[in-house]
Amino acid sequence: MEMLPICVRIRGSGADSIEDDVDHYAVLGLPSGEEALKLTLKEIEKAYRNQSRIRHPDKRPDDPNATADFQRLTSSFEILKDEAKRSAFDATIRARIEKIARDSLLGAKRRKLASDLDERERAAARDAESVDPDELVRKKEKTMAAELKRELQEFQARKVKKATDAFASASGQQKGEDDRAVSLDKERVLKVSWERTVGDYSAVKLREIFETFGKVEDVVIRSKGSKKKGSAIVVMSSKEATVAATHAMSGSISNPLLVLPLQPANSNISSTFSMSSSEAIDPKLSNIIGAGFQDYEASILKKLEKANEMRKRTQQ
Repeated sequence: MEMLPICVRIRGSGADSIEDDVDHYAVLGLPSGEEALKLTLKEIEKAYRNQSRIRHPDKRPDDPNATADFQRLTSSFEILKDEAKRSAFDATIRARIEKIARDSLLGAKRRKLASDLDERERAAARDAESVDPDELVRKKEKTMAAELKRELQEFQARKVKKATDAFASASGQQKGEDDRAVSLDKERVLKVSWERTVGDYSAVKLREIFETFGKVEDVVIRSKGSKKKGSAIVVMSSKEATVAATHAMSGSISNPLLVLPLQPANSNISSTFSMSSSEAIDPKLSNIIGAGFQDYEASILKKLEKANEMRKRTQQ
């Protein structure tokens, strides 16, 4: 395949440099491209001498461009016979050849892509013409139904997984609490109630009162109840302190607190206390220590047991 002349812009200074797009090998009538890079200096000088005889201004007296053409010939020869200048020019030729090859390859790929696209479009058009419109609608509806079914299944699966995880978490937590639960000694627990119309009590105040009989581990005031009646659970550190608080406070007219042991320490105390407390308890307070209060006690005791276990783990 014949190589076309490769024009390269050479910029420089001096008589040997020109500022124009020119292929110096083509100016001397030599091959361009890869073949030009293999030429020897003798071949370049021979070509210059041949072209000089033909293109000298004296040989073309009637050509107004003869002088400029001969100057271009001489300038190209000066560049090619200089080793450094020729190497620089050859480098530009190689870069140009590589660019042409890349552009050609990309052009071929683009043409193939365009051809494939056209073919697919023509095939799609043929298929659209051959397919029944009603069939297309049925296919589209079938696809949409399958997509909706898949989304519904995924939604249901997420709901089942969420419920299963929540149940497993709750079961594990409950089992852990049951395993870690420590029985609270009910003989150290006091039920305290009072008439709020006589005077209300805070947890701090109750702690101060009962600490005169021994160390108080916890005080829990019932947050929900009658506006006229107050109640609380007091946990003492020892059974002795519980008995002392019960004997000292029960049935005292000067003290509005009604103190009952959650579980009497022994039968004697229980019977004695029952006799004295039966005289002191006002009928209006009967609902405080009835079934509703017992349910409340159970919930409070469970919380106290958990708190007691937490304190023991902290101390270890």
